[in-house]
Amino acid sequence: MKRLLFAVLMFSMLQASSIKVAVSANVSYAIGDLKKKFLSSHPDTKIDTIVASTGKLTTQIIHGAPYDMLLGANVAYPQKLYDMHIAITKPVVYAKGALIYLTRKDYDLSNPLALLQSKDIHKIAIANPKTAPYGIASVEALKNAKVFTQLKSKFIYGESISQTLTYTLRATDIGIVAKSSIYSPKLHIKDMNYKDVDTSLYTPINQAMVLLKHAKDSKEAREFYEFLQTPKAKEIFQKYGYISL
Repeated sequence: MKRLLFAVLMFSMLQASSIKVAVSANVSYAIGDLKKKFLSSHPDTKIDTIVASTGKLTTQIIHGAPYDMLLGANVAYPQKLYDMHIAITKPVVYAKGALIYLTRKDYDLSNPLALLQSKDIHKIAIANPKTAPYGIASVEALKNAKVFTQLKSKFIYGESISQTLTYTLRATDIGIVAKSSIYSPKLHIKDMNYKDVDTSLYTPINQAMVLLKHAKDSKEAREFYEFLQTPKAKEIFQKYGYISL
């Protein structure tokens, strides 16, 4: 009996130190270093990450997925969870994302908007604006540049920004992706051809996070949430192409 009680107690302790973090696809490249830095001072905490588009993760959370935190790709989805009383903290911006044109081909990117409209470009990868905030920003940039209508028939939509990266590398001539994508282990930066999308063409991509109801009594989730707001975390985000706050 004593052994059984001890086993139950140990199991409970292990469960208490494990947290589940829903991570927007664009953060998938930085999350490894963020976890490593945090765990260097919190070695008893286990962090499980679930990576998908912010829209998909939000839907899962609304339907009861037992996540402790959402690292979103915009403010709107975390705000929705807060308004629904599923998040227990107001959205806090932890990073600002940026867009780039990316291709493996040797195109001249000095005038990317002209290139996109040229006969050399048959397929363009962008994230689906219905599920991915980076897709919303991509569409906004192209509309503001007055080229969206001309290009619409060329679009191949990725469900998330990471899927859009895959399409960019394997199925299209060029893609509009998160700048953090160039730090993907799939890529060798020196072999890539990319250029920043003019930031005046799209609303700043403020990426926000929230703690969720499931983390109400989790000291570990709160500690990781607070760590992501520290200078050490901000240094890591900058390393992965995010704009300094």
